[in-house]
Amino acid sequence: MDSDMRLRFLAVRLSLFSRRSAVRSTSAARKTWRRRPCYLSTAQGRSSSFFAPSRTSYSRPASQLPCAPRRPAMAAHTVPGYSPGFKKPPAVLRLKRKRLRRSEPPAAATPPPCGAVPRGSSAPARRNPFSSLDNAPRAAGSPQPLEPAWRPPADGYPSAAPFWQLLEPVCEDKPTRGAEPYGRTDILTLTDDLHSPAAVPEVPSSPKHEFPADWSIKTRLLFMSSQPFTWTEHLKAQEEAQGFAQHCRAIETNLPQSLQEPKLSTELRCAFQQSLVYWLHPSLPWLQLFPRIGADRKIVGKASPWSQDEDLQQVLMSDWSVSFTSLYNLLKAKLCPYFYVCTYQFTVLFRAAGLAGSDVITAVISPTTRGLREAMRNEGIEFSLPLVEESKSRKQKNSEVNLETEGANSPEVGNSMEGGEEPAPSDDDDDDDSFSWLEEMGVQDKVKKPDAISIKLRKDNHEVQMDHKPQSLALVKGTNTFTLLNFLINCKSLVAVAGPQAGLPPTLLSPVAFRGGTMQTLKARSINAKARVRLAYENIFSLEIVGPVMPHSLHALTMLLKAAQRGTFSGVFYTHEPTAVFNTDLDGARPALNEETVHKDLPPCGLHPKTLDQLSQPPTLKKSSIRFLEMKDYAYTWKS
Repeated sequence: MDSDMRLRFLAVRLSLFSRRSAVRSTSAARKTWRRRPCYLSTAQGRSSSFFAPSRTSYSRPASQLPCAPRRPAMAAHTVPGYSPGFKKPPAVLRLKRKRLRRSEPPAAATPPPCGAVPRGSSAPARRNPFSSLDNAPRAAGSPQPLEPAWRPPADGYPSAAPFWQLLEPVCEDKPTRGAEPYGRTDILTLTDDLHSPAAVPEVPSSPKHEFPADWSIKTRLLFMSSQPFTWTEHLKAQEEAQGFAQHCRAIETNLPQSLQEPKLSTELRCAFQQSLVYWLHPSLPWLQLFPRIGADRKIVGKASPWSQDEDLQQVLMSDWSVSFTSLYNLLKAKLCPYFYVCTYQFTVLFRAAGLAGSDVITAVISPTTRGLREAMRNEGIEFSLPLVEESKSRKQKNSEVNLETEGANSPEVGNSMEGGEEPAPSDDDDDDDSFSWLEEMGVQDKVKKPDAISIKLRKDNHEVQMDHKPQSLALVKGTNTFTLLNFLINCKSLVAVAGPQAGLPPTLLSPVAFRGGTMQTLKARSINAKARVRLAYENIFSLEIVGPVMPHSLHALTMLLKAAQRGTFSGVFYTHEPTAVFNTDLDGARPALNEETVHKDLPPCGLHPKTLDQLSQPPTLKKSSIRFLEMKDYAYTWKS
């Protein structure tokens, strides 16, 4: 009995001891899990523990604990939105600052301590997902991007804006872009900002003493020179009044070739004010009335009481018709050299006889549409499409050359042509002739013929495709210009019916006064700055002219700059693109008019004799306009 009792007692104690040891191991595992940090995020660039560790640490590894190994990972995966690679914006900024510090060259390389092993990168650098592709780190063998046209200097002090680096000769040979010094750039970088399509600029082979006439309207001129433009600033009241009087009386101003003190020259300052004057109708100070094509965004939201008032629209159109007729009468009497009619769809240039190499009054319309051309034909206006006819004649010449070459190569074709065989009929044949072969076969009733409208649209397909393009330029000559005048006055589509320009008459621009016209002046502003050129700062001066700059104003300004800037300046011109096609030579086969005849017929038109000589020459710029003009040693070079 005693032995049995002792055995039972020992068994109970063993079971109690085993239970206590199991409980102790479980509690120790729980304490260890609480002491171990649970990493849930790396938002601040370092690990942040969810629970703060205690002062005592458990010596055994976590893998030997019975319940500890998987608890932290399970807790991390159960957190919603958990991502080990997530970066918050502050962490992204810190990474960028670290990269900038790493990319900077160290001032003095410190050697590693003795026995230190250099730490190598075990994995390639990870690209920041928030950075752009241009800022991403590149491999050693990857091609480097092209260097920009302008870079800040190495000393950290930026020079003036790259705009001031444009004062550079354009005809000289330039070094490669990598060899250019800081602060220099080519003038061609500015052509991206111009209102012009990308084109290869044309530079004259040799400098000339006069640049060709440019019949396009400029919206902005930017002249640059190493000499100051202080003579254009703060005109006195007497000088301003004298300039207006000289313009109204058409007084010529002849300046010497070079002026020593331009700022003290009253004659120069009065002539400058005279060159800025132009005449406008209608005059609405709160609206920008040029340009009219594509100007809806600038006019929208501004007061237009006539848009919903038909009586007011009739009054405005009646007043506009009187002004338009007055301008045409001045043009016919050779008292006005030219004027522009700017509508919301097209622009018309009226030129007096003797200008642009023509001995009759001419009117050029661009761009046109098929509907406008059909309306002009219905009104009996005879006009031509010079650019279309030129392309047709060019194709015909090319086809003749091809036929000659084919005939020379193949004698059979030459013999057949000599035998009198006719070429294949063109698309311009009559409709009855084109379907006569159906009647010969006796199937004219079984085959469905296309209607007359489809045939006409097919023939006029090329005419429809050139709408709203420079190729749609229309030329009206002689007495047909008077018929065009009446057509434009009575044309209902001349004024917009809806939109911001609804009910607003077209804009009339003229170099001389006319009935109902308002005197306006171009806005001029001079700017002085310092630009870093090579290793020194140089003074760069600029003169900006804003407004509808007509051909006579452009030539008058260049004559003044020639004398005031001592024959050295450059200019960048912004062109109203629909008017660039006005530089097309419309009478290429006709010889130029005699200068004596032009001076005899157009003396009182209000233009300077030198300006009149320039505008009387036939245009040579074709469908382009002058974008850049430079004078060096009193000789012009230009790009178009």
